[in-house]
Amino acid sequence: MTSNNTPPPSSAREVAVSVICSVVRDGKSLTDALSLSDTLDPREAAFCRELCYGTLRWYVRLEAVLAALLKKAFKPKDLDIKVLALLGLYQIIYLSTPDHAAVSETVSLCHKGKKSWAKGVLNGVLRNFLRRREGIENTVDSSPGQRFSHPPWLVDQLEKDWGRDLEPILQANNQYPPMSLRVNQNHGARDEYLRLLQIDGVQAEIDPFGTTGLTLHSAVNVDQLPAFWQGACSVQDIAAQLAAPLLNAKPGDRVLDVCAAPGGKTAHLLEIMGQSISVVTIDIDEQRNHRVKENLQRLQLNANVITADGLAPDTWFDGQLFQRILLDAPCSATGVIRRHPDIKLLRKQTDISKLVELQQKLLEAIWPLLDKKGVLLYATCSILKAENSRQIASFMAKHSDAKAIKIEAPWGRPCEHGRQILPGENQMDGFYYACLSKV
Repeated sequence: MTSNNTPPPSSAREVAVSVICSVVRDGKSLTDALSLSDTLDPREAAFCRELCYGTLRWYVRLEAVLAALLKKAFKPKDLDIKVLALLGLYQIIYLSTPDHAAVSETVSLCHKGKKSWAKGVLNGVLRNFLRRREGIENTVDSSPGQRFSHPPWLVDQLEKDWGRDLEPILQANNQYPPMSLRVNQNHGARDEYLRLLQIDGVQAEIDPFGTTGLTLHSAVNVDQLPAFWQGACSVQDIAAQLAAPLLNAKPGDRVLDVCAAPGGKTAHLLEIMGQSISVVTIDIDEQRNHRVKENLQRLQLNANVITADGLAPDTWFDGQLFQRILLDAPCSATGVIRRHPDIKLLRKQTDISKLVELQQKLLEAIWPLLDKKGVLLYATCSILKAENSRQIASFMAKHSDAKAIKIEAPWGRPCEHGRQILPGENQMDGFYYACLSKV
């Protein structure tokens, strides 16, 4: 028997309000904020995730729709009511929730708080939208930023950088991302693993650009993947699987992976090269480094995992030069918005120049650790030229001992230096790669 003092269990919608408020108000990442849904049963937790991802994916557009329905904007202290309204609109516009259920379930949540005044407001707003839907959506969609739900500064920057590719990029950012796997070929060939998936009723297609990748037709829990916990495969986007082959390490090489967490690219390299190379990984975040260790342990791989600042090699570098360096640079993550829709709200225009400066400092700090004839692979999951081809051009202008290695590949598109994949191209995330040799 439950005591009268025991609060009723939270619903998916109720938790979704808390999650979205902590992203919008507190600047938490959606990944971290979703820990609030851990107490829900699996079906409610899945619905909560759908509500959170979807509402944040379409937040800018939903906010514009809401503004057209309100005489006066909600006060900052009533963010929870505003988010409730956005959740109701999301369900009406994008989900198959019946209109009456979307309205009544949204309004009923006002009873749970101390804001019963909002019941009438929400009821009026949502019913008003149902009456005026077509006209409001047409007005809102006259601006590309609102139509594709992106902040104005980002739309402007993407248009400057990519011109006619603007709309395909914005559309791709709103798609549900596929789940891709990297098959650990030390456990068996990719074709064999594909067969095991098919036996279990999981359909997938082969990555045309590499020897390890599979893209699933529908995402599944990792527990449903054959021998996942024994190290047979890892979850990794196809674009990220290009890094290890591009490094082109040779037996005997000493390899450095800077900003390595969560360690997917390191693991891929070790799966290819085994114990014929030695790998040092650096990441500044102790918690994220714990993920690197967990991943390596599951895959039964070994690397020297160090928690340290890549900007301060004097605190960790032992004086032995590296023949290969991967710098997976901190970036705007504008290439992975479809996986992390909260980036649209959390990333600010002022962040870009700070990130460009940090990338520049990392390149300067790490370059002296590269051996003569060694190769540095610079990678980001950004699609902004300031962080990518312009960053590399600027570095090369200052370093006469840096020579760009042309990447000849059937994926992405050539830039002045390096190669850029835009989001959604061949189902991949947006990624940039540049190879530099020390001459």
